[in-house]
Amino acid sequence: MARNPDLAPTSGNAPARDYVPALGIAALTPLYDAMLGLATRERVWRVALLNQVAPNTGETIIDVGCGTGTLAVLLKRRAPGARVVGVDPDPDALALAARKSASAGVDVEWRQGFARDAAAVLGPGVADKAVSSLVFHQVPAPEKRAGVAAMFDAVRPGGEVHIADYARQTGASRLLFNVIGLLDGFANTRANADGALEQLLSASTGSTVQARRVVPTVTGAISLFACTRSLRTGEHH
Repeated sequence: MARNPDLAPTSGNAPARDYVPALGIAALTPLYDAMLGLATRERVWRVALLNQVAPNTGETIIDVGCGTGTLAVLLKRRAPGARVVGVDPDPDALALAARKSASAGVDVEWRQGFARDAAAVLGPGVADKAVSSLVFHQVPAPEKRAGVAAMFDAVRPGGEVHIADYARQTGASRLLFNVIGLLDGFANTRANADGALEQLLSASTGSTVQARRVVPTVTGAISLFACTRSLRTGEHH
């Protein structure tokens, strides 16, 4: 059985900060899964991300910005002996996620929180792996910085951070990405198109981070990244 969403993961109150709902409008959240499949070649990048994360029995994996729970459920199905925790600020998305995991017959923990809360949900350094998909392109610059930092803080030294998102866009992909800007806001999406995510990951690791794979779609290119937290506490690599 799926666990009910926990609306108070850190302070006993629902998150007060604003967030961008799935597809940019709360009323469209029930259509998110169908639209995602049509607009992003989800079967390609989602499977690639799942294989990249490679969940194992005994691991604790936190899915930051889990949305309607597709990836978290896939992670749990791939590794039933892993602990999978999905975190998202949108209660409507979490309700859909809880129904999805219940239907799949897998036990995923659902918590309400922002990306910047990732380390606080389970405690710093508790997770073995942190993963996020299609989140950072739609949040303001301060939330991008705080969210990436929190993902690294959430994992143990030697733990892994995996991200799939719209990152740097060039040529035709940049033009196609304007569709996402219309939905999620150009002020938030433009930074990713200019390479903000690569810059944040490089700053967090102390070395140049490049996408392991880039998947072209009709809404722009989706890039997959993998980083490792340094074995020395407080540092990333």
